[in-house]
Amino acid sequence: MRVYDRAFPGEAAYDVAVSRALLLGAADGTQPESLRLYRPDDVVAFSVSDSSRPGFAGAVAAARASGFDAALRLAGGTAAVFHRDAIAFAWCLPAADARRDIRARFERVSGWVASALRRLGVDARVGEVEGEYCPGDFSVNAGGKRKLMGVGQRIVQGAAHVGGVLVVDRSARVREVLAPVYAALGLSFRPETAGSVSDEIGPVAWESVRDALLEELRRERALEATELAPALLARARELEARFRADPGRTPVAATR
Repeated sequence: MRVYDRAFPGEAAYDVAVSRALLLGAADGTQPESLRLYRPDDVVAFSVSDSSRPGFAGAVAAARASGFDAALRLAGGTAAVFHRDAIAFAWCLPAADARRDIRARFERVSGWVASALRRLGVDARVGEVEGEYCPGDFSVNAGGKRKLMGVGQRIVQGAAHVGGVLVVDRSARVREVLAPVYAALGLSFRPETAGSVSDEIGPVAWESVRDALLEELRRERALEATELAPALLARARELEARFRADPGRTPVAATR
């Protein structure tokens, strides 16, 4: 499996578009199975359903007032936070019947993350914590109390994308931005449910958590670290506009 670590600071919509280009490449046969595993920028990623809420403009403004950019994400759900002390991932793979294996892919990715965190000493479990942001059955939490990782999925004909974010440190930053964002969207959120790996095991380097994730993958897969191809980056640039979180614009992120 190809592994990419390139990020695009200051280009929130383009960063999402790169993952979209990888998904479409997996669907049309120009791109093999791949994993983006990287340090993201400070961004609140909104879903298309968020963008249809009356409070969306206020939520985007709240994110930017907190020092975060805003973009539309590939998957559904609700707003999630990416920041410099988190690990973003985007797994794209060809899938002849992408809809059939949605649950299996969720189980695989959440199991991968939970196993890697347990290697580091975290009491990592799979499941939703009541009151968590962007709630989901396949979130990874610590001790059933604090969400550490959120995951979403997007499918197209012939391929699937499973992406998410794992908070390594500075969980307070997640809470500080999500409280006003969720209030603006009219969504419930219990700030105490947002945690980080360092909250559980003490200070830990971002690289140590990344390496644990890669080591867990290497138990079952051969990994090839490589660079994103210029043609793929050009394709992403053509897709970029649809992932901009511009209140008042009709969202098109869900289209092919």
